[in-house]
Amino acid sequence: MNRKKSESLFEEAQRYIPGGVNSPVRAFKAVGGHPLFIQKAKGSRLWDVDGNEFIDYNASWGPLIFGHAHPQIVEAVKRAAENGTSFGAPTELEIEMAKKVIDCVPSIEGVRMVSSGTEATMSAIRLARGYTKRDKIVKFEGNFHGHGDSLLVKSGSGLMSLGIPDCPGVIEDLAKNTLTLPYNNGDAVVELFDKMGSEIACLIVEPIAGNMGVVPPKEGFLQTLRDVTRQHGALLIFDEVISGFRVGLGGAQKLYGITPDLTTLGKIIGGGLPVGAYGGKKEFMDHIAPVGSVYQAGTLSGNPLAMAAGLEMLNLLSAKGVYESLEAKSQRLCDGFRKNAEEAGVPAFFTRVGSMFSMFFTDEEVVDFETVSTCDLEFFKRYFNAMLEAGIYIACSQFEAGFMSAVHTEEEIEQTIEANRDALKTAKG
Repeated sequence: MNRKKSESLFEEAQRYIPGGVNSPVRAFKAVGGHPLFIQKAKGSRLWDVDGNEFIDYNASWGPLIFGHAHPQIVEAVKRAAENGTSFGAPTELEIEMAKKVIDCVPSIEGVRMVSSGTEATMSAIRLARGYTKRDKIVKFEGNFHGHGDSLLVKSGSGLMSLGIPDCPGVIEDLAKNTLTLPYNNGDAVVELFDKMGSEIACLIVEPIAGNMGVVPPKEGFLQTLRDVTRQHGALLIFDEVISGFRVGLGGAQKLYGITPDLTTLGKIIGGGLPVGAYGGKKEFMDHIAPVGSVYQAGTLSGNPLAMAAGLEMLNLLSAKGVYESLEAKSQRLCDGFRKNAEEAGVPAFFTRVGSMFSMFFTDEEVVDFETVSTCDLEFFKRYFNAMLEAGIYIACSQFEAGFMSAVHTEEEIEQTIEANRDALKTAKG
């Protein structure tokens, strides 16, 4: 596969952009070689600048449930752009988007739009601290909630891929107020809150971990979080930037029947454009300025292009049978991968919730950061490059999720299963 133009562009990019990329995992450091520079995409396919074609299971890291350049979403953006790209003033589209989110997500009575998932989680935590008048927060090892200072303590995803245990630049006074626990360990949560519950403003969690690969919650884990936070007067924040609208219209909270106090959203509600949101009961949301005194602002919050694309995306997702089709396609793909691994004698642990899935190269059951860390990263590196050579584009890290789209065909899924079979053999050597 010829990648000379991508290689040349990466060399040029490194002269002007730190590491040659605007988000670290894109640099391919975890898998070797240089990143592909993408020229265009349509449906389930990507084309790089060298003309190579790929079936895409990265979906821009999750949001593109209906694939790339969906005609209805593109048309919605065009119509919005004809009226202007940004106003810094209210629009009717913002109201329509807020109503749609509130209709779909059980716990949300009011929602504030921002421009990224990082902004959403930072703002939700500030709101929780302002509401409770407490400083400490609790997060879980391997859960990634954006690159806000308070949240880069024992994060997953990009930091794991690059081998960065903790991030320099996060000052000690902030870090000491971030308490970390092992994911899926309800006993550790109870023990911590029994000791420090009166000091804790909130607990933030990915209800389905998606930033150390896909790690579903154990039975009863989320209910423990709900019970303990309520008992001690702390707010429970579900970070559904990845899982929100990916596993169902109501997100993971509807899937598991747990009602958080605050929810953060992103990715899908922008239809592929930059967006984030946080919401919850009016009791909490009315503490945000200009109604309350917890300040948060942004010139591009509620941007009309993002609102138009996101609203069209949510309307498409509301159609009958969308999630049932995603479930069937995802199961077929993962069943094929599992069979291939068994036949090849490759130790692998599989996880899937709806159209989010992971294949961990380990012989251990993956339930938390510690077990995820047992994966064979050299094997993944060889596997990734073999899949890429076969025209299958997956996330360039063992610690990122895979995503099915509504536009992947049965033929593409079968082609991917065949490529997986060959890639496992190649990686095994």
